[in-house]
Amino acid sequence: MSKERSRSRRAAVQALYQWSISAQPVIEIITQFHEEGILDEADSKLFEKVVKGVIAEVTSVDQSVSPYLSRKIEQVDPVEKALLRLGTYELIYMPEVPYRVVLNEYINLSKTFGSAKSHKFINAALDRVAHESRKVEVAAHEKK
Repeated sequence: MSKERSRSRRAAVQALYQWSISAQPVIEIITQFHEEGILDEADSKLFEKVVKGVIAEVTSVDQSVSPYLSRKIEQVDPVEKALLRLGTYELIYMPEVPYRVVLNEYINLSKTFGSAKSHKFINAALDRVAHESRKVEVAAHEKK
């Protein structure tokens, strides 16, 4: 896990949170993050890929994670929703990133941004998404 990629994911959580509460166009948010230097020490390509990807595939992403939530996605806290959407997007659309990396990154980010117990909620949901979307990879890891 590189620090640049971790910083990208951190910024992506902030960008998706901003998008969800403001309905600001994504291109404006991305431009703002570049102009404010938020991405100076981040992998800006990864940041743009996951932010644009989640927004483009938000319906599919929400449908993929919703069965594993104890409440409707609309009722989930905006920060936790951003974490869930980003993690789910990476698990489904970015198979080149190991599923354990995705889980670890978003669990750690939930400890930074979320409520006291949100890391358990994020872990449980993303683990279920991983078991569904990365069956072979998860099975291989569990055999170790």
